[in-house]
Amino acid sequence: MKMAVIGPGAMGCLYAARLARAGMKVHLIDHKQARADRLEKTGITVESAGETFTEHPAMATHVPTGLDFIIVLTKAYSTAALRFPPETPVLTLQNGLGNVEILCSVVGSARLMVGATTEASTLLGEGHIRHVASGETTFGSWTSCPCENAQAALEKAGFNVQITNSPGQLVWEKTAINAGINPLTALLNAPNGRLLQQYEVRQLMRDLVVEATKVASTEGYRFTHSLVESAEAICARTAENISSMLQDIRAGRQTEIDAISGEILRRAQIASLPTPRTRVVYQLVRGLESR
Repeated sequence: MKMAVIGPGAMGCLYAARLARAGMKVHLIDHKQARADRLEKTGITVESAGETFTEHPAMATHVPTGLDFIIVLTKAYSTAALRFPPETPVLTLQNGLGNVEILCSVVGSARLMVGATTEASTLLGEGHIRHVASGETTFGSWTSCPCENAQAALEKAGFNVQITNSPGQLVWEKTAINAGINPLTALLNAPNGRLLQQYEVRQLMRDLVVEATKVASTEGYRFTHSLVESAEAICARTAENISSMLQDIRAGRQTEIDAISGEILRRAQIASLPTPRTRVVYQLVRGLESR
């Protein structure tokens, strides 16, 4: 089976390396030619509690033709610039809201699979990651795209895969949880687990998740379990993980705050729903970005 993974960040490297290790033909797509050339030589190194291994997926700056599927793991702000070969199914596992709408306009809803992952990975350096904690990769067809090839490949690579009939709800669920965790870790310069250690911080995280959940309800989404409890469970399970937003702040990169808190604010405004805590953390993270 042949596939491409777009984005050489913490998650893209994890998926590309695991798929390559399982014996599949993997292209890791990097828009920077010089970095792609370096990674072609060094490969991708994955550290975990049990082992360290290095794989050499093929590097490219453009997605080749003749693939079985493509996994998109770029930052949300890069989605609009992506280009895809015709007819190839696309699976997005990106953070935030708005990616689905952009990808539908580019590849068509019938070629799109949408999902989320709770795998926890930290970028230690170029092509070098630490797999902090295993999780689930859940996705489904946005309209009519077959999921079997992507499911089989990811399961062969050792990922815990679940298929859902409600990918839109899944995206909102992860976004609501991320809206509570990611901005606070970035603002406090702290790993996930720290958010549970102080009452005021834990309560603010809970309030942020509740605000996001209320906005999701204006779009017709209802959740059968507490997203607040899910956020706290993720913080406990990934206590040592450095969130992607904090990784970006530490590296001086643009964050995905617009696709997470920013999109929640935009949709709340449409629904005339107040989200004061979300607005404050959004403004503070944007302030960190501009330092």
